[in-house]
Amino acid sequence: MRADDSLTTVRALLRDARHIAVLTGAGISAESGVPTFRDAQTGYWARFKPEDLATEAAFRRDPGRVWDWYAERRAKLQDVQPNAGHLALADFERRHPGRLTLITQNVDGLHQRAGSSGVLALHGNIFEDRWLDDCALARRPQDACNTEQALPGRPPRCGQCGNMLRPGVVWFGEMLPPAAFAAAERAAAQCEVMLVVGTAGAVYPAAGLAHQARAAGAQVVIVNPHPSELDDVAHHVLVGTAATLLPQLLGS
Repeated sequence: MRADDSLTTVRALLRDARHIAVLTGAGISAESGVPTFRDAQTGYWARFKPEDLATEAAFRRDPGRVWDWYAERRAKLQDVQPNAGHLALADFERRHPGRLTLITQNVDGLHQRAGSSGVLALHGNIFEDRWLDDCALARRPQDACNTEQALPGRPPRCGQCGNMLRPGVVWFGEMLPPAAFAAAERAAAQCEVMLVVGTAGAVYPAAGLAHQARAAGAQVVIVNPHPSELDDVAHHVLVGTAATLLPQLLGS
């Protein structure tokens, strides 16, 4: 099948599908200039391994260093803008409410800034904070001290219980947010088409969603300029970038 034939076929699948699940990875954000985790380790940070910067143990060992690393990443992401791929997904959702579930492994918040709602952020959001430990003063989780009232510092701390703020991302060795992942699994099981966009398909359990969708009878479509580990799972592999192909696939 020629590339233009595949594009036409996938457009028809998306047009007719009652429910579409989309799984995005680092590739879609790379087109906006967002470096991958390892690519961001330049200069002073190049000497550190991922386990020095993105684990709970690393944070407890040297919270100032880990907080500074994420503060620097936040500063670099502040002015990054969503690209045509992010905007195409948000626009489709606006025009077809209830038909698309967006699942992302990215922590940069670009889908949300593009206008997508209900994004299932499996790895969290780098611009959000949460307490490192359960609040010692709260009998119920909803009664925990307010993170917005943390005292400034590296990292900020609770003035009442001393708890430290940490970035609201999923570190190595941590579980994915249960509610978000359960919703992602439901979307994979119920969709008629799954678009897998800009991910190498090497990080589980997120990559397993494509397998679940295929097993449930969905058409799986890969959108990526490079080969991925999920190509063998897919019915269609479209070679190209998200910013180029998604507007063509999802446009009116």
